[in-house]
Amino acid sequence: MADATTAAKDLAIDVRGVSLWYGTFQALYEVNLEVKRGSITALIGPSGCGKSTLLRSVNRINERLGSYVRTTGSIHVLQHDVLAEDVEPARLRKEVGMVFQRPNPLPLSVRDNVLFAHKLHRTGQRYTRAQEDGIVEEALSTVLLWDEVKDDLDRKATTLSLEAQQKLCIARLLPVKPSVILMDEPTSALDPAATEALEELIWELRGDYTILIVTHNMAQARRASEETAFMLLGRMVEHGPTEELFLRPHDQQTADYIEGRYG
Repeated sequence: MADATTAAKDLAIDVRGVSLWYGTFQALYEVNLEVKRGSITALIGPSGCGKSTLLRSVNRINERLGSYVRTTGSIHVLQHDVLAEDVEPARLRKEVGMVFQRPNPLPLSVRDNVLFAHKLHRTGQRYTRAQEDGIVEEALSTVLLWDEVKDDLDRKATTLSLEAQQKLCIARLLPVKPSVILMDEPTSALDPAATEALEELIWELRGDYTILIVTHNMAQARRASEETAFMLLGRMVEHGPTEELFLRPHDQQTADYIEGRYG
């Protein structure tokens, strides 16, 4: 029992037997996935295989569709059952941040974007201007954006380059100190140079944060993750260390996808 407890504590995300329906359409079938704390795990698979659905299930964004979505099974984040009825989605999303395919900065200044979620979750605590300035600098420095914007923090965030906008969206999560960051194809709208820069940032965040990233880019999965999980038709086919999965996949379906025979 002690070994099982220790193993559970080493996991940031533990998905067990999760099935999900959109109306009458079943998108996930008994999916299992374990994501280690402080690691980077890539989710790969053809379009429509359930990767984004699984990702969005971890912080219950799917539930914004209301009763149209039905989920069974269990999802634990840091040993807490996030599907339990008493879990408040807003509080869950503070612990589990999300970065989308296209940058979605708020139509506010760079500074106000960084502080937005922090102000939302302060619960009445007061901060001085100097304290807020420190929060802004720390978050922007972490995402390697501070030097670019430090002299123009009042600039409207939507006027930044796409790369800078995506970094800002990550920076916006950091002041509320999430444990897990979910990324849904975060570089799909970026050029190769910006993609490389964001991948380097993801690697820098490793250890301090647990990152689960959906990508269609096989080279990116190999470069920017420690473990990779392959999904097909709503099912988890294979999951293991990235290099092992790419070089010695155990399932022929995984090999076929990696080698471009379908998907």
